[in-house]
Amino acid sequence: MAKRRKKGDGLIYRRKDGRWEGRVVVGYDGNGLPITKNVLAKTKYECAEKLEKLKDKRPDCTPAEYSRSMTFGEWIDYWYNTFCKPALRDSTASGYESHIYNHIISDIGDIPLCKLKQNNLQQFYSDLKSKGRKTRTEIYGTGLSDRTVRAVHACCRAALDKAVKMKLIRVNPADMCRLPPKKGKEKQILSDDEMRRLMIQAKEDGFYEMFLLDLSTGMRRGELLALKWDDIDLQSGEIRISKQVKIKNGQTVISAPKTKNAVRSIIVPPEITGILKEYKETVNSEWVFPSPIKDDAPRDPTACRKSLTKILERAGCKHVRFHDLRHTFATNALKYGMDVKTLAATIGHASAETTLDIYSHVTDDMKRQAAKRIDAVINGTKSVPDETAGVTTKKFETVFEPYKGKIRKRGTGCISRINENTWEGRYAPKIDGKRIQRVVYAHSEEDCEEKLKELIAEMNAEKARKI
Repeated sequence: MAKRRKKGDGLIYRRKDGRWEGRVVVGYDGNGLPITKNVLAKTKYECAEKLEKLKDKRPDCTPAEYSRSMTFGEWIDYWYNTFCKPALRDSTASGYESHIYNHIISDIGDIPLCKLKQNNLQQFYSDLKSKGRKTRTEIYGTGLSDRTVRAVHACCRAALDKAVKMKLIRVNPADMCRLPPKKGKEKQILSDDEMRRLMIQAKEDGFYEMFLLDLSTGMRRGELLALKWDDIDLQSGEIRISKQVKIKNGQTVISAPKTKNAVRSIIVPPEITGILKEYKETVNSEWVFPSPIKDDAPRDPTACRKSLTKILERAGCKHVRFHDLRHTFATNALKYGMDVKTLAATIGHASAETTLDIYSHVTDDMKRQAAKRIDAVINGTKSVPDETAGVTTKKFETVFEPYKGKIRKRGTGCISRINENTWEGRYAPKIDGKRIQRVVYAHSEEDCEEKLKELIAEMNAEKARKI
């Protein structure tokens, strides 16, 4: 059995050409990576002698000593571009880069890697929570959310874990940091009455088919907007999902779906295909939902989100995200009897466990109903109270008159509601032949109108000076 050489003694082996080669680490580069040199000889004894002389010449150093001149900012930049970025999707990479270059490097990047302590990181996280936001503070306040602070910590911890493995530091100072609690964002689900009012208003505003298909299939927004008519078999009702629309660098692009499980086929009922057949006659495009302002392009995801906000407000519904339409579909599917495995395949989850984790509140209700039925059978009860029984067959008559939108006068800009507490006003005149857009924000529609009037006056004055 070959004798194992001690750590630091280097490596000796016989090459295919018959000669012996010895290799040993002689130092580390500026990034803390090992530098090796080799020697060659005709015999193993001669090779060992040459290797000893080479070891005598190397500096007496360790990776940690080489890391003394390296800052944490330099290390996390190297870690991200070398070990992390190649395996990330574009959208995920954007999040990493925002955390690393907007916060980590700018705030604690100057601290030497070997001197970074837990207290440095803990104070950094506290500052992020209280005053870490660097843009749009007038809307969201000065502090970052708990989720963002946890994401920044995840970047720091992963980078420092790699530094420990490469022996640049002994321990990971991020391991013992205390973080804001992990809170799952409460899912907003539309009630049956809200869905009906939404669809009545959507028909008035020209979004009926889009929201109907989303509430009937649970597709992600990007998947829905990426549909082409070639992806839909209007005879069988099969819809093939193989791509998504997303925003990259301010441009709408088509890319692969979020995960490999997102590539799937779903079946819609004949009622939906009948509506789509009628809708197709009105669309002169290969896209199911084409852009109203660009030729041969899908609708912009951001514009669809803003349209949903406006329609919900006009319909008197609570504010929900576009993604909450997907949650509404999944919740109703479970409530009305679809099994979890089928639902996971329909909405593109990797496994039924993922679906169960996300919609545990629904499955808990289903478990309670099942327990009531079992108890009724055991006790011989004739009827079982069931919260969901008969919901699918009950007739609902929603009395709702859709809002008839008024057209704003030319030159008065436009106003839209972003969320429950924020309004956005936009004005985009042409100045020197170029479209210049500026935005104002307010916490009420009235304040937003006032700010927009001031903005329009300023931009018109600027335009007059340049003419």
